[in-house]
Amino acid sequence: LNTLPASYEQLHLSMLSGLLGNIGCKHDTEDVYLGARGIKFHRHPGAHLSKKPGRWIVCAELVETARLFGRGIAAIEPQWLEQVGAHLLKKQMLDPHWEKKAAEVVALERATLYGLVIYNQRRVHYGRVDPAGAREIFIREALVGALHDDTWPAESVSRLPFLGANRKLIAQVQELEHKSRRQDVLVDDELIYAFYDSQLPADICSGRELERWYRHTVREQPQLLRLTREELMRHEAAGITTQAFPKVIKLGGVDCAATYLHEPGDPKDGLTVTVPLFVLNQVQEDRCEWLVPGMLKDKIQALLKSLPQKPRARLVPLPDSAEKLAALLSAPERWAQGALTDALLAEVRQMTGLDVKRADFKLDMLQPHHFMNLRVVGEHGRQLGQNRNLPALKAEWGAKARGAFQALAGLRLQGGAAGSESANVPQQTATSAGSSGKGKDGGGAPSTATAASKGSQGSAAQAQAKAGVASDANAPLDGAQRYTAWTFGEMPELLEIRQRGQTLIGFPALVDQGDAVAIEVFDDPAVAASKHRVGLRRLFALQVRDALKYLEKNIPELQKMAVAYMPLGTLEELRTQIIDMALERAFLLEPLPTTESAFRQRLDEGRGRLTLIANEVARLSLNILQEFAAATRKVKDSKGATDAVADIQQQLQRLCPKRFIADTPWTQLQHLPRYLKAIVLRLDKWRADSARDAARLSELRPLEQKFWRLVAERKGTLDSRLTEFRWLLEEWRVSLFAQELRTPQPVSLKRLERVWGQLQGG
Repeated sequence: LNTLPASYEQLHLSMLSGLLGNIGCKHDTEDVYLGARGIKFHRHPGAHLSKKPGRWIVCAELVETARLFGRGIAAIEPQWLEQVGAHLLKKQMLDPHWEKKAAEVVALERATLYGLVIYNQRRVHYGRVDPAGAREIFIREALVGALHDDTWPAESVSRLPFLGANRKLIAQVQELEHKSRRQDVLVDDELIYAFYDSQLPADICSGRELERWYRHTVREQPQLLRLTREELMRHEAAGITTQAFPKVIKLGGVDCAATYLHEPGDPKDGLTVTVPLFVLNQVQEDRCEWLVPGMLKDKIQALLKSLPQKPRARLVPLPDSAEKLAALLSAPERWAQGALTDALLAEVRQMTGLDVKRADFKLDMLQPHHFMNLRVVGEHGRQLGQNRNLPALKAEWGAKARGAFQALAGLRLQGGAAGSESANVPQQTATSAGSSGKGKDGGGAPSTATAASKGSQGSAAQAQAKAGVASDANAPLDGAQRYTAWTFGEMPELLEIRQRGQTLIGFPALVDQGDAVAIEVFDDPAVAASKHRVGLRRLFALQVRDALKYLEKNIPELQKMAVAYMPLGTLEELRTQIIDMALERAFLLEPLPTTESAFRQRLDEGRGRLTLIANEVARLSLNILQEFAAATRKVKDSKGATDAVADIQQQLQRLCPKRFIADTPWTQLQHLPRYLKAIVLRLDKWRADSARDAARLSELRPLEQKFWRLVAERKGTLDSRLTEFRWLLEEWRVSLFAQELRTPQPVSLKRLERVWGQLQGG
């Protein structure tokens, strides 16, 4: 008996003990209450309440008239039902799982009273409800799962050192799987579960219990709960050695980190090599083809499988042939020597006795993991780009890579002069700075001669030339010094830049700065050679200023040429191109001078013939411009030839851009009049037989579109083979549309497709 008046809560708790069948919960969308055992009732209209009842209510009575009503309504809290009707609650445990933060197996509890949900998603320790089930989940998700994911709080990991040790061992075995591209080396999770199940007592199902038990037991058993390599591996991964799958690969003279992944469809599937930005332009495509020794057999087998049926049949069984070829090509004296496709081609020809072509290897049939994935990173290790296509990477990042290399080269050279880093300039080994040295070390970098010995005799200027400057041995090769004459001694072919124990190869070149030249270091021999020719031309021009002034005023037919050149540019631009080409032909014949004496000799030889050469260039330029004007007029007059005119306009833009005289090689420049005449003849023939022209154009267009698409992908960068193919396309146009003009060599669709296949293959 109470001595004080009862509170609202006490009063309704006592009422609920006898009225649990009269409780109700407001419906989410309807103006009705859900009652016990699935009933629905409404609030009685005569119920006078001081305020609207809450979500949960209890009724003194339920009366059914027109419909079921509740009378004598009072608001209650759902937790009161849990207190009074605990013996009637029906509970369900849902989704038992391991929780990292709580370090225990947690389930989500749901309780109902007469079908009404009293509470839901309540987190409870599952070990108190089902110890055996909680233990199984604890082992699977907390212990076995810890080998693959971060499933424990950091403080628990430090108190349970076996977790880190087992995870590290698992990672080592998984690395073997990625390298061997097999998924049967690591045992499955069931065996690891069985290991933990046999070691743990039956009453442990939470992190706290495990830590308490481990802390006492590990004193007697130091290797407690630690897995061994033998327990984790189904079989030994034969051949997975550091030599077969190195962690570091030398590309461009720099050690680059290599990682392996066996995850088909993943962008990093296969071999991924991390390349610093500053060395990107020195990475050679031939070296990338070889991957690593451990992956060579699978790639060779895939290449053999892509061969036509006849040579492939002579290599059956392919796995045995691939293993034999891989053993041959993996020998130290043959490894990474040239392109893999070329080396394999020679062996296949010898084994089959057939004339197998390079294009017979269908590279598009190979899986992505058969190509090296290159990951370019910046100065602080941030990824900039990733691709299995090296030319595409160079096209996208080559300019920035060159800037990063030059900045590094300038920094290291200055540091080397001060004594912090060394920068060795080797003795001259080739004809000109920037010419490509083809000797390679293991990483594909050009090999260099040793630096001149300290005891070598020579003038002060020669000694300074070894450092790459004219008057100050401590000055950097970074363009800071400007020259108007050859006063910098001998021009080295290569430059060694040492950085953190590794050697970068730089290619010095003269760079045109208008009224002078400077010496800069480049990371790409082709770019260095191109820059050097322009810079060397400027240096010759500075020595023959008087002759050039005479030429500027006495180029024959200049005004006449300027009229025809007007659609492209100005008279001054035309004159500059003619003079530049004359300087090229007078002074820049191979081999280019590399010493002051050779430069002087070339200057004396070319000075006397400069005017004659300039007149020859002018005559050819006039001929080209006249043919260009005739072709342009013909295009304007050809109304109705929509497809042919559109094609010809693109051809004219490629043949005669603004700087066609300076940028077109002299040997090809001499063919431009014939190409332009062929355009005029084509349009004349179109009037007589437009269907024939359309048929020839449909034959030409697919291959030409493929070529210019590839040029676009490489952002206009053409190597010697692509350049040769570009001019073969022009000769094919002559053969298709103006056969009477003849071509220097036979050209046909079959021959061009064969050459294109070789380009695609290499």
